[in-house]
Amino acid sequence: MEVSELIKKVKRLELKTKKQSSELFAGNYASTFKGRGMSFSQVRKYTFGDDIRSIDWNVTSRSLEPYIKEFEEERELTFMILVDISRSTFYGSKNVLKRDVINEIAATIAFSALKNNDKVGIIFFGDKVEKYIPPKKGKGHVLSIIRGLIESNTKNSKTDIAEALRFLQNTLKKKSVVFLLSDFIESADFEKEVKLASLRHQFYAIQLFDKSEYETPNIGIVPMYNQESSKMEWIDTGNQAFREELTKRFESNMKDTKQRFEKLGDAYVSIDIHEQYIPRLSKIFNS
Repeated sequence: MEVSELIKKVKRLELKTKKQSSELFAGNYASTFKGRGMSFSQVRKYTFGDDIRSIDWNVTSRSLEPYIKEFEEERELTFMILVDISRSTFYGSKNVLKRDVINEIAATIAFSALKNNDKVGIIFFGDKVEKYIPPKKGKGHVLSIIRGLIESNTKNSKTDIAEALRFLQNTLKKKSVVFLLSDFIESADFEKEVKLASLRHQFYAIQLFDKSEYETPNIGIVPMYNQESSKMEWIDTGNQAFREELTKRFESNMKDTKQRFEKLGDAYVSIDIHEQYIPRLSKIFNS
């Protein structure tokens, strides 16, 4: 991609998602993301009514006067966005790809972090982790994430969410807010990894889909490119049983994915790439 074209794409995505980041949390950003925790601030002399459990015994023994530890709420959050860049996310209809919407949502989250002076990082994955941008603050950092969203690609066709989550666990030790963006197609079991990640982090799963994936029209025998297998296949769309099987598989995937996250107590939302996604996201972020 030419540098000038990249700059234009980054600017367009920035302008669109910057505005949406203000709408997304509707003023509830601070209350939406729990788990900020408490950090040590200072010690001071004990006064009547203080909780004796807060006494700092080391300082007390040295000074021969009771001192207590004071803590303050941690204000800084860390956001980590996991972005599926497997071949199936490049599917779409009506000039919109699942990948386009994934990029917009990821950029919107990144600008929300920027606006609130929080750190944000991103992991790009297919059947392995392709790229990792560690969490940092600042507009320059967010713009580098947006460039990564626009430029990132993979030769790997399948999706391995478990591998991405293992990388997350090994890399990010601090409790964070994690967003997993994927279509969850052709993915091996990842329930164990999600459970482990959920114990440490605040977890949100966002599933993107296009209704045309299961509403196959009857247009006879046609060649179709399978994004995950990277092969051209001849498909008989006139076969009603085949169309019904596609619908069954799609609905099963959506149902299983939703149940998997709800079982673990994680927030989950499915989004049709042709709908307005801000209201759908606001529903889980502000619930």
